[in-house]
Formats: sequence, structure tokens, C-alpha cells
Amino acid sequence: MFDMFQLPFMVQAFTAAIVTGILLSYLGVHVVGRGIVFVDLALGQISSLGVAFGAFIGIGLTSIPLIFTLVGALLMSFINIRDKRLKQEAVIGILYAFTSSLTVLLISKTPHGDSDIQEVLFGSILSVSWEQITTLGIVFGAIALMHLVFFKKFFVLTESFENGENHLVGIFNIWNFLFYISIGLAIVFAVKINGVIPVFSYLIIPAVSAILISKKKVTVIIIAFIISILAGFFGLNFSFHYDFPAGSSIVTVLGIIFIIAAIYNVIKGSIKKVKQVA
Repeated sequence: MFDMFQLPFMVQAFTAAIVTGILLSYLGVHVVGRGIVFVDLALGQISSLGVAFGAFIGIGLTSIPLIFTLVGALLMSFINIRDKRLKQEAVIGILYAFTSSLTVLLISKTPHGDSDIQEVLFGSILSVSWEQITTLGIVFGAIALMHLVFFKKFFVLTESFENGENHLVGIFNIWNFLFYISIGLAIVFAVKINGVIPVFSYLIIPAVSAILISKKKVTVIIIAFIISILAGFFGLNFSFHYDFPAGSSIVTVLGIIFIIAAIYNVIKGSIKKVKQVA
């Protein structure tokens, strides 16, 4: 099971998966709590659009995706739907669909269109370098430090969304702005290594699975961390032993963990009902 670590590139891939998974699973607790599941897909796709645009014009493969994502995060921080007939997810979903189509249009004009689209969706974690991991660690470490220092501020805001009080946030809220900037930065660097689909999965599946298992905030975060680490380990193991794509393998393991958590939640609920009847 641990023989994959004899290969340097697997050690690098697992390190990248751990760094990515831990921060994204934490941010995912906020994303799920706020009910903005599409936000990471949209920002991930905006980042990919930046990559596609940079490849199309032949410059700025790092700077353009970063600019695109930060501008997208800034605009999303101002979204505050007051019409009860509309939900924030609907607007973000439109942005996702629009940027996805633009990305495909631009990539279709690159020399290796099909392979480029595959890399945008599922990344190339097996080819990640220590230099990329160091950059990822610095950026993610800075984001993690900010969320650790202002832990209560961010969770108070998230709880206001959970309680349906997001209309009290106003047009501009500094903590809402910092949340979107932090998630935008996390996504732009994570997508470059992992791809859009694994990043979306790391953000949503550990958080949702943890919520199905526990109701305590801190416990949910810890369980989400554990799930992301297990998914990275077993996903890369599956990829290594059976020669499957790494990104798809990690997402598949995350999906299996979610199914187990859902079954556990159903069984726990059934036992609770039986006790109440008795």
C-alpha cells in the first residue's frame, strides 16, 4: 500500500494532494454553509478561462488566470440577491456555464485542444514539481493563517447565511470580500495542479460528508480534513496500482466516502427514530 512512495513523483503528488485537500475542505465548510456550491466551480472555470486565454494569446499563463480569478471573486463578493424568486446559485451557475463555453472555444483553437481540455478538467497532479508545491504551500499557508486568526469573523458571517440573514451583509462586507478573495486565490493555484473537477470535489465532498456525520462545527472541520487526506492517499494508490488517471481516481474515492457517510447518516437517523418510539 505504501510502495507508491518509493517513486519521487508519487511523493510529490501526495504532498500536493494533502496541501490542496486540507485547505479546500476547510473552505468547503463555508461554501456549503453559505449555500454557494457553484462558486468554486465558477471560480475554477474562470481560472481555466484565464489559462485558455493566456494560451490563446501566447503570454501570461500564470498572471492572466490569477487576474481573471481575483476579478471574478471580487464581482461575486458583491452579488446580493434581494428578489426572493432568485437564488445566488442561479447567477453563479450562469457565470459557470458562460465561462465554460468560452474556455472550450479558446482551447479548441490551441494545437492540443482535446488533451488541454482534459488537463483543465482533471489536472496533472502526477507531474507536479517541488517548486509548484512550495508556491502552493506559501499561498495556502497565508490563506490558512488569515482564516485561523479571524476564525470567528468568517464563521459568524457563514452562520448568517445559514440562518437566512445574508440580506444583512450589505453591498460590501470586508469579511465577505476577504472570503471570496481567499477562495479565489486557493482555486487559481489548486486548479493549475489538480484541475477543475478535483478542486470542486475537494471543496464540496469532504464538507458535506462531515456534516452528515457530525453537527459540531469543529468536529466537522476535523472530519473534513481526515476525509481529504484519505481520498488523496487511496485515490493515488488506486491510480498507481491499477494505472488509472490520478485526478479521476481521487474524485472517485471522495464519491465513495460520501456514499458511506450518507449511509451512516441514514442508519443513525433510523436508530434515533427507533429509540424515540421505544
